[in-house]
Amino acid sequence: MDKTALEQLRYPIGKYEIPTPIKPGHLSEWIAVLEYLPEKLSKLVNRLSDAQLETAYRPGGWTVRQLVHHISDSHHHSYIRFKWALTEDNPVIKPYLEKEWSSLFDAKTAPIQLSLDHLSAVHAKLVYLLKGLSTKDLERRFTHPDGNEETTLAENIGRYAWHGSHHLAHIENLITRKEW
Repeated sequence: MDKTALEQLRYPIGKYEIPTPIKPGHLSEWIAVLEYLPEKLSKLVNRLSDAQLETAYRPGGWTVRQLVHHISDSHHHSYIRFKWALTEDNPVIKPYLEKEWSSLFDAKTAPIQLSLDHLSAVHAKLVYLLKGLSTKDLERRFTHPDGNEETTLAENIGRYAWHGSHHLAHIENLITRKEW
């Protein structure tokens, strides 16, 4: 597989780009994406067999099962980051080693329903929180220690809407390619 084809498999919707400026329409769209992600993901993966769940979305990539568990883990972290930024002054967040988490026993073998239920609960709380944020709240920041990168909450809403859509596209494209 050539580099271009592999890159398309890795980033089927492109890489996340922060619009400048972030407008209220962006935020509404992103929050809607987050609100409906758990339902879309459930409908997509609940019909898959165990063998299909064990299929990698690309050469060297995670299996569908690992993707489902990763989305849940990642969005749980994001929810906590929102809370930290709303209650602390530009906190330095604790990153997590997503590749290592996805190599753990639970990510490789646990029923996907555990993470689908978890994602649904986390997103219900997250979306409720996001819909109540003020313009001032959206400007609050946290710092990621990798490169000391500061992120506003408005930017993070977009990042996680992209993240969920990115992994949903991985699974959708796999299903289309395999004609499942």
